[in-house]
Amino acid sequence: MHKPIIWSPLSEKDFALILDYLDKNWGQEVSINFINLTENSIELISINPRQFPFFHRRKKIRKCVLTKHNTLFYRDGKTNIEILRIYDTRQDPDTLTFK
Repeated sequence: MHKPIIWSPLSEKDFALILDYLDKNWGQEVSINFINLTENSIELISINPRQFPFFHRRKKIRKCVLTKHNTLFYRDGKTNIEILRIYDTRQDPDTLTFK
């Protein structure tokens, strides 16, 4: 059974910024590939949320590495899965926050 996916406002903003960067610097084909990769990863998470490791066990945050530069952080709730961030790993790790 698939759990519904909910995107946080921060994750929506992250995703839009990444797509904008990819489109401007690498072209539409790379952006489309990233969209497909993200959708496939979210589908896997929806089917089996526990397949990816904990990033922060106490806060129940897990991480799914999308590419060497992008990691998706999510929380498996009782009724849904919340996408918290899609973070560019080249940034200062101190800027990674979950609200």
